[in-house]
Amino acid sequence: MADEAQTLATRLAAAAREAAGDSRAEDATFSGRTAVLLDQYPLWHDAVELVLQRLEVAVVGRFTAPEDALAAIEQQAPDVLVADVELSGTVDGPAFVRLVRNRHPALRVVVLSLVREPADVNAVLEAGAEAYVLKTAHPEDLATAVRQCFAHSLYLAAPQEGPPVAAPLTPREMEILRLVAEGYSNRRLAELLAVTEPTVKFHLTNVYRKLGVANRTEASRWAQRRGILGADARARP
Repeated sequence: MADEAQTLATRLAAAAREAAGDSRAEDATFSGRTAVLLDQYPLWHDAVELVLQRLEVAVVGRFTAPEDALAAIEQQAPDVLVADVELSGTVDGPAFVRLVRNRHPALRVVVLSLVREPADVNAVLEAGAEAYVLKTAHPEDLATAVRQCFAHSLYLAAPQEGPPVAAPLTPREMEILRLVAEGYSNRRLAELLAVTEPTVKFHLTNVYRKLGVANRTEASRWAQRRGILGADARARP
């Protein structure tokens, strides 16, 4: 696992450097925003910081231990935490995410991890993470996750593989897909369906996984192409 993590970190850093040198890149930037990084492998700090530099997000702390990251969050009050869920010590990933979100509700949390089991992903999202990106994904997926976490939307980035086959959606998942495609936010979805936002995130995670898409935009396009919503659907609050 350690060798794989180091190899993937090196690959992400190389891809990020290449993207940074691409004059065609049109990144929305967040000048003035700050981030704290948490990963047991320091090489990932370098790779992630390269991605954040493109977005003009300044890294104010890089840590391998959750207690150190928590202390920095208390002192620095960053805008976003980019963390793995495989943590050193006794605290697990979802518990740590829940802890930092309870203490700092305005903090956005982006998880970057090799863990891909649906139950583990769902646990982290239910704990309060805005985004979940696999370490096998492209750096652009991480950049998109950071952008979308500031837009208060869910992002689940999968590895770059062959096109998956969409699995059948449950009636509830289909209902949520229609509403997402019409532009409703997670908060509004929770209000309309009389559920919590973590429940909405849970269903969205399953929708993204089954459709083989990475975000709300791709899910909306999927729905449009298959005639699941009317042509007059428009963005709503």
